[in-house]
Amino acid sequence: MTHRFHLPAAFALTLLAAAASAQDATVQPKSTTAIAERALVTATEFMIATAHPTATETGYDILRAGGSAADAAVAVQMMLNLVEPQSSGIGGGAFLLHWDASERALTTYDGRETAPATATPAYWLGADGAPMAFPDVVIGGRSVGVPGTLALMEQVHARHGRLSWADLFIPTIALAEAGFPVSARLAAAIPEAQGLDAFPATRAYFFDGAGAPKAAGAILANPDFARTLRLIAAEGAQPFYTGVLADDIVAAVRTPANSGELALADLAGYRVIERAPICHDYRAWQVCGMGPPSSGALTVGQILGMLANFDLATPGSNLNADHLFIEASKLAFADRGLWMADADFVKMPTKGLLDPAYLAARAGLIDPGAAMPKAAPGEPPWDEGRLYAPATERPEFGTSHFVIVDRYGDMISATTTIEAGFGSRVMTNGFLLNNELTDFAFEPEADGKPVANRIEAGKRPRSSMAPTIVFEGGEPTLLIGSPGGARIINYVAGALIGILDFDLDPQAAIDRPHIVNRNGDTEVEEGEGSEATIAALTALGQVAEPANLNSGLHAIQIDGDTLRGAADKRREGLVMGE
Repeated sequence: MTHRFHLPAAFALTLLAAAASAQDATVQPKSTTAIAERALVTATEFMIATAHPTATETGYDILRAGGSAADAAVAVQMMLNLVEPQSSGIGGGAFLLHWDASERALTTYDGRETAPATATPAYWLGADGAPMAFPDVVIGGRSVGVPGTLALMEQVHARHGRLSWADLFIPTIALAEAGFPVSARLAAAIPEAQGLDAFPATRAYFFDGAGAPKAAGAILANPDFARTLRLIAAEGAQPFYTGVLADDIVAAVRTPANSGELALADLAGYRVIERAPICHDYRAWQVCGMGPPSSGALTVGQILGMLANFDLATPGSNLNADHLFIEASKLAFADRGLWMADADFVKMPTKGLLDPAYLAARAGLIDPGAAMPKAAPGEPPWDEGRLYAPATERPEFGTSHFVIVDRYGDMISATTTIEAGFGSRVMTNGFLLNNELTDFAFEPEADGKPVANRIEAGKRPRSSMAPTIVFEGGEPTLLIGSPGGARIINYVAGALIGILDFDLDPQAAIDRPHIVNRNGDTEVEEGEGSEATIAALTALGQVAEPANLNSGLHAIQIDGDTLRGAADKRREGLVMGE
């Protein structure tokens, strides 16, 4: 059993003082190794990268005090809930990969939200029997699934934590009370979020008395969240799932429009699931990630598995790597749309989807000199035959990703979300609730066959989150992941190719312009060089257009005793290490 100890009193006071002083609009990194203008960061003892400077500094302090990766993850998630509320929090869900150095074990934790017990496959059908319009159902309690993030954090800490649970909440409680400066990113997100002013608690928090969105630099305090965290710090997750917070969640989702169906029994019955990781070989490496209900590891694995049949990196190979990446993505997303869902509810050809012979056959459909039209799903080796109909692709948004390596060699790669920016817009006790039920297919069947990702009672919606750990020779060598909805898959796969095939350092790989294809038209990241890329792809028959591809990749590469960390220049993340 892992020994728990409290932070020294003097250090706890340091955390409190640091949190209180964070009202300064400019966050000054505590370490000389903090990232500057998104340069690669190196360290030897420990490292952390998160989506917000204050969250990174919080995790850094925990690691410096002797905390484990699990301890830092808890503190980081609470701080992200406060300072980046539009992306994640205890009202949402998460997937987390944990490498235990002493046990040499990789565990994946599924904290994905679940559908209420009353949900049927007709949940997203209107009175006329047709699927509801996505924008019409995001806002309100009907889109809220049972949150899993807090239960996941409690379980990971119970297994892998070294510091006292209560101490991990000190920084966020203090900052929630003192207030923090609204970042430019949060300030820009508030007016862009449709319906954010629809509910009194949310409106009062994100808008001023005149109804104007809170501006960058404004000091935003959240005493309600501070009270929530005090309760959780003292009693654990119990009040959230069977106590007073559970009562308030159930009441909050009963919104006047799009009223939700979550009940106390749904919250009380929630369980985090420890799943077997999805691992596959890619050249000299083994790439591991989260299995169903996430499609992330499987789809990334399929893209890489098909590209393993091509020489991407050798100069003079005359292969257009961007074109090959697009074609592999089309084929992988076609399989994703048909086969992938919560494997606890539907039979899935999980092994067959990553079967090397199957992927070689799929790669054989790729013409290096010409684009294919929209790809059809394949027939992976599987005894069950084709049972399902393809699902219509739905928008996915939001999320945050962080990576941590502690002084003990334990590591975490975690992606956490409330789905859309600001989730369902429903707020209770200082935190937002997710809209994760919109990640289910709205059409329960097509052509007389059920859709694998249809909604069912207790089911977890398919996700694209792809927290990843790469191994070489049995040793972890890279942690990576990103937010970005369904684009996460292309972001992560593209960065992996940059690091593993092109031998780029993590920062250079993350900085590369993105190319995204989800079995439709191709998106090329707007900016310098995009016109030339589009022209080259158009010559091969691709339909490509510029797009704002706002990833939030964070990565740590492990090379012997050296840690190399990178944060995405497209967002406000920070790397720190020592």
